Amino acid sequence: MIALIQRVSDARVSVAGETVGQIGPGLLVLLGVEKEDDESKCKRLAQRVLAYRIFADGDHKMNLNVQQAEGEVLVISQFTLAAQTDKGNRPGFSKGAHPIEAKRLYKLFKQNCADTGIKVESGKFAADMQVSSTNNGPVTFWLQV
Repeated sequence: MIALIQRVSDARVSVAGETVGQIGPGLLVLLGVEKEDDESKCKRLAQRVLAYRIFADGDHKMNLNVQQAEGEVLVISQFTLAAQTDKGNRPGFSKGAHPIEAKRLYKLFKQNCADTGIKVESGKFAADMQVSSTNNGPVTFWLQV
């Protein structure tokens, strides 16, 4: 399971011209689900994303996690993160989870985040989404479990 996380000042996701999720300062999480992923990996990745210290403290050092920074989370499903890109000029997607399983784990990831009390918004699974954000830093990390 893969999370590409970005520290953002704001982020939003739209489907067919309608905003379906929007946050202020916090994390934009692009979530990729692979074939071997399960509930245990999902929970571990959610915990890791929320605990990752990439927000500035009083000394301007990356020392706070999203909860300590009173941030929000926008989770977007992105199957292309599971792409095989090691050869050729076209990505392969055979490592990606079946859509039914990917959707189940995507929902579980969002729920694991929301269970901590943090505000969680999301896109629409498998939809053609337009995502816009203001990357604060820029700060972007790839987390994988």
